[in-house]
Amino acid sequence: MFVPISNTPRDYAWGSNGAISALLGTEPTGRPEAELWLGAHPASPSVIDDPALVGGAPDLAAWIADDGGASGAHGQLPYLLKILAAGGPLSLQAHPTLQLAREGFARENAQGLAIDAPNRNYKDALHKPEVVYALSDTFEALCGFRPLGEIRAIVARLQALNAAAAAPDGGPLAALAEHLVGDTTEALENAVAWLLSGSAEVTALVARVTDLSAAAELEAGLHAVAFATVRDLALDYPGDPGVVISLLLNRVTLQRGEALFLPAGNIHAYLEGLGVELMAASDNVLRGGLTPKYIDVPELLKVLRFESLPVPYLEPGHPSAGIEEFQPDITDFVLVRVVVGDRVEDARYLPLGPAIVIATAGSVTVSSPSTGRRVEVPRGGSFYITPEEGELVFSGAGELFLAAPGARL
Repeated sequence: MFVPISNTPRDYAWGSNGAISALLGTEPTGRPEAELWLGAHPASPSVIDDPALVGGAPDLAAWIADDGGASGAHGQLPYLLKILAAGGPLSLQAHPTLQLAREGFARENAQGLAIDAPNRNYKDALHKPEVVYALSDTFEALCGFRPLGEIRAIVARLQALNAAAAAPDGGPLAALAEHLVGDTTEALENAVAWLLSGSAEVTALVARVTDLSAAAELEAGLHAVAFATVRDLALDYPGDPGVVISLLLNRVTLQRGEALFLPAGNIHAYLEGLGVELMAASDNVLRGGLTPKYIDVPELLKVLRFESLPVPYLEPGHPSAGIEEFQPDITDFVLVRVVVGDRVEDARYLPLGPAIVIATAGSVTVSSPSTGRRVEVPRGGSFYITPEEGELVFSGAGELFLAAPGARL
């Protein structure tokens, strides 16, 4: 079955001014356009545009929960597909492993915390690895910890700028340097824990680093990007410790077509840009700054991986002409980009379970040789495709993204 679905972009404050509607050729909402959700997550399940096709169910969550197997999801869709448009920085955040999610969810249930309580960390018992694919010319992000040597070099440069200032105040910077002593794991954990402590010394450090970065506009190289990030974040979140935590993190600029895979424990924040995001169907977020929302420091420290690792770019496979397959080392999902037109008349792909497709350019016809069914997916159109359709053939001229399980359900 090909089931037409739709949704309305969520209007989080950091959302763009019309970027999602401009991409998809839909009517602007007049509010911030942050995330368009395509899936069965109960917080914003996709609307079924023709309920008669599925026995009257109004949305994907309702159909999958009580479909007698017709949806092919076996009661739960393991992924959530989004179009994401960041007009400003999202919070610094990380997501738990599956084991930590199960333990945390059970613990908070036992404590009697309401699912929507502002101090609740675990909304479900699932992990939340995610992939983001850049649709805009550039997509800006913070992602994972820098090498410790780079962090110490940035702090040393700040100390040099402070010493040359008209009114030097080296105490807060010296305290930061002291918390970065030791091996990588020890230094990073000590520094993050201290920066999130809420102490007066940290408040003074954030103010000092903000002032020094503002005075360092002519810096070059590594320091220039780090200090420009501080300047930008301080405008949106003055006094927030995340402003300084950004100096510990890799600053990443994705070009259109590049993707990142963010596994459990990777601290990250999207800063600006338009992309396709695919994740496990969870809502478990541990925040670490750049937000007025609740930050559970002890739980965040349990979740974070205090390692300096390379930026986790995810290179695509090319199983056939017109197909790019972004498959991380998990079974929850796979993201597929399909491009058909002059060079590729027909592209083929076999999803390993129920799939969701959305067209971001042109018009793509999706057909099933097994059942003889076919649909046209115009720019902005989206469909839920049940597994009975088997291998899919894509034709026409356009770009389409497909989400599916990474292993058979």
